[in-house]
Amino acid sequence: MKRALAGVVAWAMVGTLLVPTAWASLGSDSASVEADRVKMQGTLQSRTSEAFTVHEIQVATGTAVREYVSPAGKVFAVTWNGPFHPDLRQLLGAYYDQYVQAVQAQRASRRGHGPVTIQENGLVVQIAGHPRSFSGRAYVTSMVPSNIHLDDLQ
Repeated sequence: MKRALAGVVAWAMVGTLLVPTAWASLGSDSASVEADRVKMQGTLQSRTSEAFTVHEIQVATGTAVREYVSPAGKVFAVTWNGPFHPDLRQLLGAYYDQYVQAVQAQRASRRGHGPVTIQENGLVVQIAGHPRSFSGRAYVTSMVPSNIHLDDLQ
């Protein structure tokens, strides 16, 4: 009986790993922004300009997450600031593993802590701050619309 129950639990865990996420992560469609808001348990405000739409999720912890969506409907950048880091696996989506590998390589080649700057294979991630005051941004260079200045991503 225990063996059968363990088998069912194992298959259930595998099944949850195979279900695609519906988060509005980097490179995803804008339609998933609401799912992201629900996951973060935050409030959502959106602003649209000619160049992009920014969806800002204010999380109860005080962290603000902004997701920049191109006119083509893709999340090309995410930024955040606040007292806590957001879930980067959630925000970076398919780019998370690339980010983790780049951070591990960077940390292996330097000592101490400090800002993180990753520029690898079209992915840019910049993270800075100290406890209770973190900020960062991530974007995919090939997805950034040509009429956007990177300074606009804050």
